[in-house]
Amino acid sequence: MAEELDLGEDKTLLLVDDDEPFLKRLAKAMEKRGFEVETADSVAAGKAIVTNRPPAYAVCDLRLGDGNGLDVVEVLREKRPDSRIVVLTGYGAIATAVAAVKIGATDYLAKPADATDITNALLARGDELPPPPENPMSADRVRWEHIQRVYELCDRNVSETARRLNMHRRTLQRILAKRSPR
Repeated sequence: MAEELDLGEDKTLLLVDDDEPFLKRLAKAMEKRGFEVETADSVAAGKAIVTNRPPAYAVCDLRLGDGNGLDVVEVLREKRPDSRIVVLTGYGAIATAVAAVKIGATDYLAKPADATDITNALLARGDELPPPPENPMSADRVRWEHIQRVYELCDRNVSETARRLNMHRRTLQRILAKRSPR
């Protein structure tokens, strides 16, 4: 059983992500940590919840099926300036991190982030940085995850994926044929 965390009076948490299995796992993990969780799988659903019941905490995916998660962050910032917001993305990029923080996100985490990393980011105060993750992914694993994501976004087209990654097609085929690194 997870220890009770000091979440303050308002324990409301909104999770916005279009990856349903991830959303369900994260919701369950955050409930065990004492949050009162509400979920949304789109920008529209997230904005509707934020407009009617602005939560104290929010975790929002950057890329959603119907748009950009930063739109939800913006509405939440207007409705509830004191909320703590973490933006998640599988597309780690400095430009989007800067945009997320400028719009009002408290922190920015690359997927796959676990519930502990997310909780630490939500509860970190002031300039205090959350502790580094206990078991961070290896550089090989991060590279492999990135290649897999681009491959999926290119509808599993090896030639198109290789072109976008600026990689030789045969090299990519060898990487895709191997098991994922730890």
